[in-house]
Amino acid sequence: MWIPTEHEKYGVVIASFRGTIPYGLSLEIGDTVQILEKCDGWYRGFALKNPNIKGIFPSSYVHLKNACVKNKGQFEMVIPSEDSVITEMTSTLRDWGTMWKQLYVRNEGDLFHRLWHIMNEILDLRRQVLVGHLTHDRMKDVKRHITARLDWGNEQLGLDLVPRKEYAMVDPEDISITELYRLMEHRHRKKDTPVQASSHHLFVQMKSLMCSNLGEELEVIFSLFDSKENRPISERFFLRLNRNGLPKAPDKPERHCSLFVDLGSSELRKDIYITVHIIRIGRMGAGEKKNACSVQYRRPFGCAVLSIADLLAGETKDDLILKVYMCNTESEWYQIHENIIKKLNARYNLTGSNAGLAVSLQLLHGDIEQIRREYSSVFSHGVSITRKLGFSNIIMPGEMRNDLYITIERGEFEKGGKSVARNVEVTMFIVDSSGQTLKDFISFGSGEPPASEYHSFVLYHNNSPRWSELLKLPIPVDKFRGAHIRFEFRHCSTKEKGEKKLFGFSFVPLMQEDGRTLPDGTHELIVHKCEENTNLQDITRYLKLPFSKGIFLGNNNQAMKATKESFWITSFLCSTKLTQNGDMLDLLKWRTHPDKITGCLSKLKEIDGSEIVKFLQDTLDTLFGILDENSQKYGSKVFDSLVHIINLLQDSKFHHFKPVMDTYIESHFAGALAYRDLIKVLKWYVDRITEAERQEHIQEVLKAQEYIFKYIVQSRRLFSLATGGQNEEEFRCCIQELLMSVRFFLSQESKGSGALSQSQAVFLSSFPAVYSELLKLFDVREVANLVQDTLGSLPTIMHVDDSLQAIKLQCIGKTVESQLYTNPDSRYILLPVVLHHLHIHLQEQKDLIMCARILSNVFCLIKKNSSEKSVLEEIDVIVASLLDILLRTILEITSRPQPSSSAIRLQFQDVTGEFVACLLSLLRQMTDRHYQQLLDSFNTKEELRDFLLQIFTVFRILIRPEMFPKDWTVMRLVANNVIITTVLYLSDALRKNFLNENFDYKIWDSYFYLAVIFINQLCLQLEMFTSSKKKKVLEKYGDMRVTMGCEIFSMWQNLGEHKLHFIPALIGPFLEVTLIPQPDLRNVMIPIFHDMMDWEQRRSGNFKQVEAKLIDKLDSLMSEGKGDETYRELFNSIIPLFGPYPSLLKKIERETWRESGVSLIATVTRLMERLLDYRDCMKMGEVDGKKIGCTVSLLNFYKTELNKEEMYIRYIHKLYDLHLKAQNFTEAAYTLLLYDELLEWSDRPLREFLTYPMQTEWQRKEHLHLTIIQNFDRGKCWENGIILCRKIAEQYESYYDYRNLSKMRMMEASLYDKIMDQQRLEPEFFRVGFYGKKFPFFLRNKEFVCRGHDYERLEAFQQRMLNEFPHAIAMQHANQPDETIFQAEAQYLQIYAVTPIPESQEVLQREGVPDNIKSFYKVNHIWKFRYDRPFHKGTKDKENEFKSLWVERTSLYLVQSLPGISRWFEVEKREVVEMSPLENAIEVLENKNQQLKTLISQCQTRQMQNINPLTMCLNGVIDAAVNGGVSRYQEAFFVKEYILSHPEDGEKIARLRELMLEQAQILEFGLAVHEKFVPQDMRPLHKKLVDQFFVMKSSLGIQEFSACMQASPVHFPNGSPRVCRNSAPASMSPDGTRVIPRRSPLSYPAVNRYSSSSLSSQASAEVSNITGQSESSDEVFNMQPSPSTSSLSSTHSASPNVTSSAPSSARASPLLSDKHKHSRENSCLSPRERPCSAIYPTPVEPSQRLLFNHIGDGALPRSDPNLSAPEKAVNPTPSSWSLDSGKEAKNMSDSGKLISPPVPPRPTQTASPARHTTSVSPSPAGRSPLKQQGSVQSFTPSPVDYHSPGLTSNSPVLSGSYSSGISSLSRCSMSETSGFENQVNEQAAPVSVSVSLSLSGYGGQEEPARKDSKTPPPYSVYERTLRRPGPLPHSLSIPAAAEPPALPPKPPAARSSHLENGTRRTEPGPRPRPLPRKVSQL
Repeated sequence: MWIPTEHEKYGVVIASFRGTIPYGLSLEIGDTVQILEKCDGWYRGFALKNPNIKGIFPSSYVHLKNACVKNKGQFEMVIPSEDSVITEMTSTLRDWGTMWKQLYVRNEGDLFHRLWHIMNEILDLRRQVLVGHLTHDRMKDVKRHITARLDWGNEQLGLDLVPRKEYAMVDPEDISITELYRLMEHRHRKKDTPVQASSHHLFVQMKSLMCSNLGEELEVIFSLFDSKENRPISERFFLRLNRNGLPKAPDKPERHCSLFVDLGSSELRKDIYITVHIIRIGRMGAGEKKNACSVQYRRPFGCAVLSIADLLAGETKDDLILKVYMCNTESEWYQIHENIIKKLNARYNLTGSNAGLAVSLQLLHGDIEQIRREYSSVFSHGVSITRKLGFSNIIMPGEMRNDLYITIERGEFEKGGKSVARNVEVTMFIVDSSGQTLKDFISFGSGEPPASEYHSFVLYHNNSPRWSELLKLPIPVDKFRGAHIRFEFRHCSTKEKGEKKLFGFSFVPLMQEDGRTLPDGTHELIVHKCEENTNLQDITRYLKLPFSKGIFLGNNNQAMKATKESFWITSFLCSTKLTQNGDMLDLLKWRTHPDKITGCLSKLKEIDGSEIVKFLQDTLDTLFGILDENSQKYGSKVFDSLVHIINLLQDSKFHHFKPVMDTYIESHFAGALAYRDLIKVLKWYVDRITEAERQEHIQEVLKAQEYIFKYIVQSRRLFSLATGGQNEEEFRCCIQELLMSVRFFLSQESKGSGALSQSQAVFLSSFPAVYSELLKLFDVREVANLVQDTLGSLPTIMHVDDSLQAIKLQCIGKTVESQLYTNPDSRYILLPVVLHHLHIHLQEQKDLIMCARILSNVFCLIKKNSSEKSVLEEIDVIVASLLDILLRTILEITSRPQPSSSAIRLQFQDVTGEFVACLLSLLRQMTDRHYQQLLDSFNTKEELRDFLLQIFTVFRILIRPEMFPKDWTVMRLVANNVIITTVLYLSDALRKNFLNENFDYKIWDSYFYLAVIFINQLCLQLEMFTSSKKKKVLEKYGDMRVTMGCEIFSMWQNLGEHKLHFIPALIGPFLEVTLIPQPDLRNVMIPIFHDMMDWEQRRSGNFKQVEAKLIDKLDSLMSEGKGDETYRELFNSIIPLFGPYPSLLKKIERETWRESGVSLIATVTRLMERLLDYRDCMKMGEVDGKKIGCTVSLLNFYKTELNKEEMYIRYIHKLYDLHLKAQNFTEAAYTLLLYDELLEWSDRPLREFLTYPMQTEWQRKEHLHLTIIQNFDRGKCWENGIILCRKIAEQYESYYDYRNLSKMRMMEASLYDKIMDQQRLEPEFFRVGFYGKKFPFFLRNKEFVCRGHDYERLEAFQQRMLNEFPHAIAMQHANQPDETIFQAEAQYLQIYAVTPIPESQEVLQREGVPDNIKSFYKVNHIWKFRYDRPFHKGTKDKENEFKSLWVERTSLYLVQSLPGISRWFEVEKREVVEMSPLENAIEVLENKNQQLKTLISQCQTRQMQNINPLTMCLNGVIDAAVNGGVSRYQEAFFVKEYILSHPEDGEKIARLRELMLEQAQILEFGLAVHEKFVPQDMRPLHKKLVDQFFVMKSSLGIQEFSACMQASPVHFPNGSPRVCRNSAPASMSPDGTRVIPRRSPLSYPAVNRYSSSSLSSQASAEVSNITGQSESSDEVFNMQPSPSTSSLSSTHSASPNVTSSAPSSARASPLLSDKHKHSRENSCLSPRERPCSAIYPTPVEPSQRLLFNHIGDGALPRSDPNLSAPEKAVNPTPSSWSLDSGKEAKNMSDSGKLISPPVPPRPTQTASPARHTTSVSPSPAGRSPLKQQGSVQSFTPSPVDYHSPGLTSNSPVLSGSYSSGISSLSRCSMSETSGFENQVNEQAAPVSVSVSLSLSGYGGQEEPARKDSKTPPPYSVYERTLRRPGPLPHSLSIPAAAEPPALPPKPPAARSSHLENGTRRTEPGPRPRPLPRKVSQL
């Protein structure tokens, strides 16, 4: 049977329990459980982490703990009865545990490990506390450590600050809010600002002396030296090293470690040095033989110094190696450290052995006790303490010291009959009065025990030695009297005996006869001569002699005259027992000289303070003894002396002697009659204050009044005890009279002079200290009344001296803090005075910091006794006096601007916080009665209204997040609890006084606004808290949001028809409340919306206002970043708007306005979806496509669906900022253009908006235009900038603003220059599909085309997309996904490259337009894109796959053109067409031929860095052709079966034949060029290519090809393969350097990229075969992104020939032939002589060479700086190399590719009017010739015989003319290559020769090909001869012949339907044999 438990209430799970049994409760080890019932070894209860689930579990699995139960019964609460620190530790560690694991997940490794160590430490400390064996002090220490670690961890993890008192957590309910604030502030300050230590210590550890040849023992002496004052500031640390340079006693750390203690902050500066002197113990000379002398001497070895500032930089524990220096002359040894510091290099050098001193140095900060705690290991092992010289900065009472410091300075000695100077050694002894040597009282330094005698070091041959050795003599006081120090001087011989001979001595007594010690300073001692055997043991023999040259004893002048030798020492006494001051001794012995008393008392002020405090008790006894002796005579003097001593103790140096005086007063003071004299003299001084002119002395007296009263009170008590309380009334009267005098002087106002007010200030600052003394003799009430009267007498006028006002307030503050104020009786008397002064100061807003402190103290006391009746009365007084002024003060200080100085700002925040804490304390103390009295106290409704508005405003300020630091949750919750309690009280007043006819909108609005921001506070969002924190808050305060929500609902219902005042203003705020994921709150708030809609419908017949406000507010909520991770759930639950609450929708559906209501909900739903996406995207760190796409989506929604212009413009600017951040300047310009389009050129004024000032519409549009132009410029979209320049220039012109017009025209000109001069990369375009439901709404199941970044290839783009969508899966195919992918709960990305298809072909088709211009039109304003996918249709022929290889071509149409306001736009429409295998083959060959021609041209013009690309391409094509590549086409399409089965393909088959033959031509030409440039090591490959080429020709059935080829080369339309039609300089970067751009899809190195393809290896083989080349040899040229073969991880897939019939450069980086189309101004290319080869065996006569004209500077060929060599290898534009203009037309009309226009007519300049040259051109007749560039000279060709009837522009090989089959590479003097060409115009246009700036060409004419369907036509050309022409001006060009030559017939294979001019080709006539030619090499 289950029975409730009595004692077993709380336990910890010690083993996990799965709870698999019925009703079982699953538990994990470490869980805490609350037990409700028990039954037979089982418990029933719940885990505290989840109290809602109850169940049973075995009792053996739980360890019971003691606990106390609150609220026994159903809602009982169990609290473990253990130390609060243990409880906190346990709960904190639980919270940390989960967060710690999250750190690991987030990869915050550093914090993860540090927290792990801290948690282990805390667990260890917890064990120690639980064991309970710790002493009280140790327990305190452990708790301190625990709380420090808990606070550190909480801070690191961003948890709340815990208020603590004596290491235990504080319950905010148990203390006043002001005290809570102080605790929080103290902990916050402690965390933020570490206290600067005033005391510092230097730890020194000697490691070793590293030296090559030591061999002797050493002494090392450390000390601190002040180079500024040139003196040591510390004692010495002395240690001995053995012969190896290591410490002699390594087992005793105190011998080689020392702590230099008590360094002040002023001593941590760069001119304080650590000095190290090293003395060796050994022979006189370091190099002497070992047996030379057995006696050991102390000899200088070396010195090292280090500035203490070097340690401040980094307090490293690493060993330092100090360099050891030696002085050049030993006599300088005493100041070697100074010389090193001053860097006097001439006086010292490195020691010969180059020694280094290894030491460890560390600065420690804090007092010595703290250091002992923190570095206990150092002290436990042992460390010697090295003090500062003399007393420390603070002298502690009880400190016993009697140290005499003696510095052995120097000596002056005679030679003593020697030829050389002596080696002097000084030996020192301390001798007592009996002649015995005192043992062990000479200390060489810490680290070494004291010795009985001292031996100085010896300086070699020096009669004036200087030692400067400091010794400490710690002689006891009792041995001081009669003792003296004796110095013996010996000469140290360096002879073999090494004896030391005594030759003199000196002595000095330690104490003088009058009892004073040896005075500090330098003493010159007499050196008394003596012999070696002189007996100095008998001290009587020499003590009578004079010892110092300054003092003579008796008439021993003879002794003085006899000696010239002297010895100097410096003495310094540091003693707490002995004095050197005679005046002090005279005062203490006043009874022996009564006549000197007055003089002694006067001299007391001159005596050093340290002497007085040493004898403080004796001095005080003396003073009161003199007072008793004759109070009449000495009373005033003694009083003054007493005041002097009391004020001396105020000095920080002697501050610690105050307790000594207190002890003296309590225990030793015996002046029972003194009080009369003290009161009398004090009153006399007070009475004189108002008349006295000089008040300094009076102020000294007033400053000492605390101790004077202590003496008075103690004296009176002694008198009462002695007399049984006589004269009590008299004493009271004396005190009353004294205080009346005080009150009179306080009430005086200072007139002109500030002296009086200063005296008042001095009195007030020390007066509160008197209260406690008065309480010893008087009743509490009496003292309170005395104090009240005294403080009440202060003048209240505020214009008096400000400093006095501050002191007055400080006095009030000290009064409140005094013991007197803690008593309720006295507090009630004093409170009115305190409040009166506070009120005055707060009203004037002065001394707020002090006011805040006083108020805090007042409330601290009130809370502690809150139950007493007196407290309620006090609250009444405070409310009446201060509530109003307190509210005003908070409003005032929070509305001030924040100070700039951080220190002042912190102070400012403290003040605000303290006043807020005071207000909250007051409100929390107020009861119902207080509130009622407060509300009743307002006489009019106006007053009440003002008060309510004021308090609501203050509450809004208190709720601000910045009011308290972010981790002060405890404080915020307390504040909120007080606020909600007060609001509940005040809402009644609102209802009663301000409804119906008294309705006041302002006060109701303020109320609702406060309520809304209260609910929205971050600190009340419990969903964000950990479960334990949430539980604590709910237990203590409940969910305050729900309480306030209910209050809002209740007040709303009370409004009635006044609700209309708040529609639509409150829609936004209430919506914000409903967004909070608290079901109860929503249940309360949501019905208000129906109410609003209903009232708005009644008023205006619709609720457009509601809708508009709702939409605006939704947007602003999102932009403020409302919500966090829970918001997704929140939106899902609230959308469709308020979804979980059908009651609202049902209500709407019942209304007459149902339709508009449902429509509103639908609109808001769609907006919320977009806003949610927007907010999620904006959380990302970097700007990415997702952010931009999301903003575009939202922007369009506002424009199209909501028509909200302001929001639309806002999002335009947000999008603009995103683009700028991502450096998408072109897109940024397009974005801003949207706003620009909304404006007109008008003078309509516009308001200030976003970042725009108030200005006219014209000004704003002008500003926008300029910004857009700037962005187009930065985005290199100069053409668009030019359009805008023109528009704005028109405006300037219309306003006659010529200044700006000029600037604009210059800007326009600069943009034109940039088009021609600067590099522009053509971006690639990628199609991206987003599939799956997990994508944001604006992307879901849509496809986009994206404009890539510069240099961005498919792989890089794909990686970027996967980084933006880390959860997305990359699809490995290009097929359209099916419905399952669309509906999947995942993210799928499908990415591949697409080709842009320009909409306008006009510019691109126009010949002669520079490529710099064309490149813009290729990739701008693009709506249409294309990509190809190869597939097999029908049966696949394994022998020849080309037969069935079709291409699926997909065209994509976008909603907007690219580029635009985004880098990507959605695909609106897609079209799919299929290309037959034959069409595919034609396209493959066209592309390959184009590619070859580009490479050949680049090679000719030397635009290739090396020839490898051409080699590889030739090798690929020839090798593939020989091995079956192109011949596969013959097998597939030239066979009879195919021709019969596809009669419609006749023209296409002919076209394919032309292309194959054309390829053979190009290859031959390419091989010839290749031969010119091929390096020696590749000659074998070239030979192999030539051989294979013959094989290839035979496979194609070309028999006579090689013979014909000599004279009939490949036809190039302008005479040669060229790369440029515009001026070369445009392609150069300004500094002429080469710019290497990204590689185009066609230009990857020849590596196998198919390995990662998702296609089968068979498909890869297909690709290779399609392109007519092997995979390995030519893949560098045949790769292009293709959807069909690309895996998403591969950049390339299949041949461009298969995957795209578009030119590759249309979507790749600018390629050479694209960048430089054939210009009209082609330069003349001279033929070039070539060596004989296997292909061309016949030499040509020199007379048949072509002569060339000289080319000017402008014609220098340039390589395109924008292209790398591989890219230049590919020419994507067939037309610029077209061998057939008809073919061009066909390409354009057939495949719709982007192609170059045909070559337009060109005027040719000739030498004579009778002769002219015409060239064939397919261009229309109407096109005018291009102007010639002025910098290029004209050329005049020699006449040529024409065979016009035989020429055709449509021949597959004869559209231009050549002089040879080999590129004629001529070298002119100023140009690398130049070209010459002639063409015949169809329509007899004027003909002239023009010059291209960077192209090669050939002269000559060719005959059309013969029509032959089976074998290729023979090739022939009529040779053209030229003579060198002279320059001819452009104006002298001769017009062409009137009639053009007839067009030849068309070959049957050509497609007539595709001719550009619509004419049919005719059969060509027969051709004569060509003349043999030799290419000229100039």
